[in-house]
Order: sequence, then structure tokens, then C-alpha cells
Amino acid sequence: MRHRRSGQRRLSVRAILSHTLAISLGVLVTVGGLQARPSLAQAAPVEIAQATPANTAAPNSNPDSFVAAAVRQIGPAVVRIDTERTVTRRAAPMFDDPFFREFFGSDFFGNVNPPARQEVQRGQGSGFVVDGNGLIMTNAHVVANADQVRVTLRDGREFTGRVRGADSVTDLALVEVDTKGERLPTARIGNSSNVEVGDWAIAIGNPLGLDNTVTLGIVSSLGRRSSAVGIPDKRLDFIQTDAAINPGNSGGPLVNSRGEVIGINTAIRQAPGAGIGFAIPVNTAKQIETQLLKNGKVSHSYLGVQLLSLTPQMARDNNRDPNSTVRLPEVQGVLIMGVQRNAPAATAGLRRGDVVIAIDGQAVTTADEFQRRVEASQVGQSLNLSVIRDGNRQQIAVRTGELQAG
Repeated sequence: MRHRRSGQRRLSVRAILSHTLAISLGVLVTVGGLQARPSLAQAAPVEIAQATPANTAAPNSNPDSFVAAAVRQIGPAVVRIDTERTVTRRAAPMFDDPFFREFFGSDFFGNVNPPARQEVQRGQGSGFVVDGNGLIMTNAHVVANADQVRVTLRDGREFTGRVRGADSVTDLALVEVDTKGERLPTARIGNSSNVEVGDWAIAIGNPLGLDNTVTLGIVSSLGRRSSAVGIPDKRLDFIQTDAAINPGNSGGPLVNSRGEVIGINTAIRQAPGAGIGFAIPVNTAKQIETQLLKNGKVSHSYLGVQLLSLTPQMARDNNRDPNSTVRLPEVQGVLIMGVQRNAPAATAGLRRGDVVIAIDGQAVTTADEFQRRVEASQVGQSLNLSVIRDGNRQQIAVRTGELQAG
């Protein structure tokens, strides 16, 4: 009996060890399998071609890789844009500091005038070909104040470019290159009005100096106002995406699953563990392109007011506050928070505290809606504003002016 029990114990131990070994091997195999599996974002055509043996099928034989198919469609038309600009600086910047000069007094400096020195600042961005004769779309901030512009295609061809036109308000620019008769591959332009939240979004460009980089995500929101993402000096309704966009991606295309351009990658908003990208809808870009080709610039209407969306509840809360210095009408409208001196709004007589409830007879309920109505008007056009001032309704006609880029 003892011998049998001892044998049973040895068998149990041996069985446990066998099971443990099998489990360990299973874990190793599973982990190894996970490590070897590539992500969709890594499926760039160049990497696949390097990893595919000569006797296997070509990458485009994979019907499930819609990302690779989209990249093959748009990739040749995506370009890298390198810029240089020369800036002049004083050897001692503190001599130009008004506070420094006021603190020490002008006598302290005497006739000291340190020599200026020149610096060459280099930048890099992305773009895509919209006309095979040599027309490229990019962001205005990519080529702003550039003395030299160099365009490089994916196939290695390089061209000297010149800025055909730029609009800082929408952050769009056109760069033209002399192709010497060569025809450039062009991007297929989509329709951003058909984009829906949840659609695939593929960003292509040259982030951080890494050429031909592809990232994949989805469209996570539409109509995201530029003021809401910390860019108040722009007038844009962005496409929001979680496809990774990094410095150097600016000006590159955001494309759909068919390789059609739906947006121009422009801005990022980063937080710990996450990043959100923003692209200008391509339909907006097409409108700006037409004006840039015709005039080299874009005219934008403005009134010169600071606005706040007003709701009845906000007005009630304000009116109940014993420290409030102004009573507001308990209506849905737009509160004027400030008026710029010498602006069209000031000339027309608009004042801080006015509440606008309609433009040309159509109700306006938010600051964004007010701004869009002004943007849609022509420079010099008269807008009839329905205003509540001191509890009384009145009509004020305002003639829009032209916004000066700054």
C-alpha cells in the first residue's frame, strides 16, 4: 500500500509538472504570436514590400487591407515641404526690450547699438498635389514668411516652389512648382459633406521628419469650431480625428477608406496618454483654392465684436446676482461682450451689453451661428441686426468691413 501511494504521488507530481510545462509553453506561444502580429498603422506599402519574399503574392493581393489600397491611391501625390527663412536679431535682445530700456533709462545705453545678426530658420511640413501641372495644397503656417520652399515627392523628385497664395484666417496656402513639363501624380478629392462620425480616417505626411508615414483612426467629431480647440484667430469648423497627427503632418491629407482627400491635417491637441487631431474639411479648402488662384488672397468680412452665447437661464442667473452691474434680457441670443475701436460695429453704434437676436430677420441663437452669418456675407454688405438694449428692441444696420490678416 505504501509503495502504491508513493507511486501515485510521483505520478501526480509528474502530471502537475507536465500540465505546468504545457501551460508555460502555451503562454510563450501566445505572447510570441501577439508580438509578431503587425498593426494596421504599420502596413505602409514600403514596409510590406521589404518583408514580402519574392515567391509570395504581391501586397495588393490582400483584399482586406483597405488601408494599403488607400495609401497606394493617395501616396504618390503626397509631398514633403522644406522651408527656410532668414530672420535678423540683435546680438543682445535686451537692448530692444522696452521694459529694460525704461528701467535703466536711455542715458544708460548711450550710443550703444550692438550689431544685428542673421539666423536661418528651417521648417518642414506636408502637402498634396491638386493639379498635375504643379499646384500643391498645404497649410499657410507651413510656408509663412518663407524665403525658400522646396518640394519633394515620394519618388524622390525635387522642385523649387513659390507661394502662389496664402490665407492665414483659414490656414490654407497654395504652392506652385515648375515641373518642366512633367506631369505630377494628383490626389483624388473627396466630398467632406458626406463624411460621418465613425468613418475611417487615414493621415499621411512627414511627421517629425519621418517621410511617408501613415496613421489610422476614425472621424471622432464634425464641425468642431476652431475657437473651441484653442485657435481663436482662425475661422474654421474642423474634422476631428484620433488618427495620430504630429508636427510635420501639417498640410498633409486626411483621406477616407477609398484614398480620397476629405481634409487637410492642421492642428493637434495633446493630453497625457491621448492626442486629438484636427483637419480642415476639403470642401472649405476647395473654396479657398478658387479665391487664392484668382486673387492670391481671400477676403473675409468682419464686424469687430466679442461675443458670448446667451441663454434664458444664464440671463436669469445674472439678474439674480446682487453684484451684477447689468440686467440681461431673458432670451436666447448673442451677447456683445466688447466692441473694437474704429471697427464696423463701433461705427454702426453697437455697444457692449447689446443682445443680438436676429440678423436680416433670421433668428441667431449662438455666437458661432452669428460668426458664420458674418463670414457668409460679402465685404461691404449691410446686415440688419435685431438688438435688445436696455429692455428695448431696435434695428441697427452694420456694414461689414474686410478683416486684415495679422
